[in-house]
Amino acid sequence: MKRFTIPAAAALALSSCSTMPNVPPPSLDELARQYLALQLAIGEKDPGYVDAYYGPEELATQAAAQKDDISLPILQARTFALDSTLRSLPVAEGSVEGERVRYLRAMLNSARVRLRMLRGEEIKFQDEAEGLFGVRPELIDLATFDPVLERIEELVPGDESDGPLHERVNAFRDRFVIPNDRLRTVIDAAVAECRARTLPHIPLPENESFSLSLVTDKPWGGFNYYQGDYHSVIEINTDLPTRLDRAVDVGCHEAYPGHHVYSTLIERDRVNAMGQIEYTLLPLYSPRAIISEGSAEYGVKLAFPGDSQLEYERDVLAPLAGLDASDIEAYYELREATGDLSGAYYTLAAAYLDGTMEREEVIELSMRYRLQSRERAEQSLRFIDTYRSYVINYGLGEEIVGNAVEAAGDDLDARWERFIGILNTPTLPEDLM
Repeated sequence: MKRFTIPAAAALALSSCSTMPNVPPPSLDELARQYLALQLAIGEKDPGYVDAYYGPEELATQAAAQKDDISLPILQARTFALDSTLRSLPVAEGSVEGERVRYLRAMLNSARVRLRMLRGEEIKFQDEAEGLFGVRPELIDLATFDPVLERIEELVPGDESDGPLHERVNAFRDRFVIPNDRLRTVIDAAVAECRARTLPHIPLPENESFSLSLVTDKPWGGFNYYQGDYHSVIEINTDLPTRLDRAVDVGCHEAYPGHHVYSTLIERDRVNAMGQIEYTLLPLYSPRAIISEGSAEYGVKLAFPGDSQLEYERDVLAPLAGLDASDIEAYYELREATGDLSGAYYTLAAAYLDGTMEREEVIELSMRYRLQSRERAEQSLRFIDTYRSYVINYGLGEEIVGNAVEAAGDDLDARWERFIGILNTPTLPEDLM
């Protein structure tokens, strides 16, 4: 682990604070503003670090103006100093103030790890993921997925003349690709259905809204840029052909009951109702990411329980797309079977980022153990190049959030209530494990 030194001025400031017992500690609201200023300053050094911000404009303006005057070591010192102040506050565990302190310190812990990375420190994949997101992923030997591949072979049988398994799987899946000239109509219908299925369970502010556009040349499949005032800008990447089930998946994930709902509830119930301005900033690399992505992934199962997604796609979306849905049951059987290969993603990402596997080998093994086409394997690597260990937040996040929601029992209303409680409170991954 690389060490860093606190600049003399910062060290003096810290020691001075500890020797002035008659000086009252700053208020939590003031410390929250300091936290926002610090995170915005880090964001100036790390484009994309701030996933969303709708707090005081003057803090963002100040961070931009001071971009060239504040070094990474100074940001590290400020992070350490703010965490020390928060740690020393006399707050009761479990109180509102205690929850705020706990949340802020968790965010600062991730910020410290990210700053180490920005300074060039190489951190192993599992350590990086745990440091940034609060969860340590298990790396599974790829050979353990061979029995899953054997089961999938039975679903799409063939011989050498039909090509390897991944080609047969993708050829079958591509029968459900939405034509480009109908894509926007299908996605709009899917998002509207996701919203209609969410609102009876999660009443939202009357002025909540979103705008959606289809884009290209992105490392991700979809992105929600939360703007504040209950509004989101959603972009869906169409670099690769969009299959039928993707429309509902992305509608739930990015909008209802996913990212848009999550950020709307936080703004309504934490920022506006309680004045907790620290929530006006969402750091991309933080424990909130695994809650945000995990709830967005699991939200599909809440909005479309049982076979209802299959039925909706068969009866509504397939006709809109002009697709023959007679084999959609087989499509979903294959979708469920390939889901058992999800753990291979973390193993391959770790090998690639830790330097134990070359790029081409990762692509070949992604085709074998994730059953991706070459194009989709290359797109996955583009995401890993950009976001590194962020990849764990989807599958592991869905598992963690899903287990917590389903602990409420089989009653669907109870599950929705549990889901809301995870979204609009300062939930950290450790709370759900």
